[in-house]
Amino acid sequence: MRVALKIAYIGSSYRGSQVQPGVSTIEGKIFEALQSLEIIEDPSSARFVSSGRTDTGVHAMGQVVAFDTDKPKLAIPRVINSKLPGDIWAWSRAEVDSDFHPRRYAINRTYRYITPSMDADISKLRAACSILEGSHDFANFCFRDTGRSTIRRIEKIDVRLAGNLLRIDITANSFLWKMIRKIVTVLLLVGSGARDLDWLENMLDPASYEEGIKPAKPYGLILTNVNYGDSVQWVDDGYSMRRSRERIEEYLVYHQVLAEVMDQFLPKEPKAE
Repeated sequence: MRVALKIAYIGSSYRGSQVQPGVSTIEGKIFEALQSLEIIEDPSSARFVSSGRTDTGVHAMGQVVAFDTDKPKLAIPRVINSKLPGDIWAWSRAEVDSDFHPRRYAINRTYRYITPSMDADISKLRAACSILEGSHDFANFCFRDTGRSTIRRIEKIDVRLAGNLLRIDITANSFLWKMIRKIVTVLLLVGSGARDLDWLENMLDPASYEEGIKPAKPYGLILTNVNYGDSVQWVDDGYSMRRSRERIEEYLVYHQVLAEVMDQFLPKEPKAE
């Protein structure tokens, strides 16, 4: 039987999602869990595939993996989570067709990037988003891979203020390497007034204009959803979702306190006499 899982993880401690020798990765931890439970013998024979890669420090709420197993009753989130570290967990499961491929079958993907607003002009940001939506050549927005098409279709970009933070949600049929983080850099440049909309239009015409853009930091990026429409019938694991919420609340308290501790180290303005 072929089983698909939705996986969430906090990527701060990992060298990306894809397994690599000698370093800690998300897939490496998942392989260890599945093999220790004898759900799979090895990733190759189980035809293990994920919906895509995330870079070092990038997080996910809706990464999807699929594999073959002859022990489907064990291949459930709460069992698998017992062998995973606390910052990686499965939370939904589906039995899928034998040819299901999480990457090729995806209709679209959505990522969220969270960043300080830096007094960006929200109207300029939304105007830039309108330009980026649709099919374009994003060669100036990625690390180029010779021979691979750089044309992608962005279905929607939504930018919202949340206190002093910006939440940027991007949905596309697929993404190029570093594409989202470079889009964030471009949006912030336009939103701050450092660049204008004419420059953005030029960036989308790489045949006549080329400029290197530094990607935004990875820690603000989250893969929120991989969409398969009605072709996959997910069954959420309520117990796993409750346990993950408890862990996240503990993690949140820790970082709230740590942020306050770090604030104590900042130089203080002298009091006026």
